[in-house]
Amino acid sequence: MKNDKPIFLILCTILIAISYIFIYERNSMSKEIIFTEKAPKAIGPYSQAVKANGFLFVSGQIPLNPATGDLMNASIEDQAEQVIKNLTSICEAANLTLSDIVKLTIYITDMKDFAVVNAAMLKHFKEPYPARATVEVSALPLGVNVEMDAILLTHD
Repeated sequence: MKNDKPIFLILCTILIAISYIFIYERNSMSKEIIFTEKAPKAIGPYSQAVKANGFLFVSGQIPLNPATGDLMNASIEDQAEQVIKNLTSICEAANLTLSDIVKLTIYITDMKDFAVVNAAMLKHFKEPYPARATVEVSALPLGVNVEMDAILLTHD
């Protein structure tokens, strides 16, 4: 039992070293803000997208035309197309594509539009498709009918 103190001291030193490495690594993980003029500017205190720890997190995109600032609110088809264009532009700004999306969340104000949004998705997404949730909500920003956010796997 006399030799237990050196072993205990060595184990404590190892634990402290591991803790330091873990804290250092955790604090050294940086995030990169992704911005492009080819997608609408944020309409609140958030970024278009944030790249961190091997992922790109894209904020909810609504059918705003970035060139004109106009809302695309003619039809749900037009809205879905513009939202996907906005997602595409942000992906491209991060040197990624829609095929890098691993999780897509779609918010719609009327579940009757589910099939229309699916049709728009089929035009732009190829198999294997991302994991996805579609949620009916009571309202979306600026009175639009569809919004999408995404999580992408980066190539870092």
